Amino acid sequence: MTTYKLDDLAYAYDALVPTIDEETMHLHHDKHHQAYVNNLNAALEGVDLKEQTIEELLKNLDQVPAEKRQAVINNGGGHFNHTLFWESMTPGGSNEPQGDLADEINKAFGSFDEFKAAFEAKGAGQFGSGWAWLVLDNGELKVTSTANQDNPVMDGVTPLLGNDVWEHAYYLTYKNVRPDYLKAWWKVVNWDVVAERYSAAK
Repeated sequence: MTTYKLDDLAYAYDALVPTIDEETMHLHHDKHHQAYVNNLNAALEGVDLKEQTIEELLKNLDQVPAEKRQAVINNGGGHFNHTLFWESMTPGGSNEPQGDLADEINKAFGSFDEFKAAFEAKGAGQFGSGWAWLVLDNGELKVTSTANQDNPVMDGVTPLLGNDVWEHAYYLTYKNVRPDYLKAWWKVVNWDVVAERYSAAK
């Protein structure tokens, strides 16, 4: 059976200050994300599944017994989404996409600024907890959102960038003003990683 584990962050807990404060990073990574991993492993206890990545597991939920499926969606989704989230950020960010990805964003949304506005609107408009996404869907870039820990992979769509709009991601710094967090978050996005995902998915 596959046992999933939480990887260390690739940067220090205070590396994203002031956009994301150090205490939030500790709580979010060490407590929230770790709990998803623990609960996922507990849900899969005794289930005979071949070794697979978390993405493969979420793409093939039919292999999970019906009574355990929602726990795997919630906690496996939490693990996958957060892993992508940590990898999508870097101290100082890389400002904006370059090359093919930049061209495709301009083509799909009109401009980089119009893309950012659409992404922020999706994140702000997500009722309750969830995620805002830039995805590649049948070769087309789209902005979407999902509730809770649902994710694009479950719908056969490739996530390129995801921002966590659960309150635990931003409350200590931004209180209940989610739009301020969404706007500030661009300062730490790692567009190089997003471009790599785009190239791999094309």
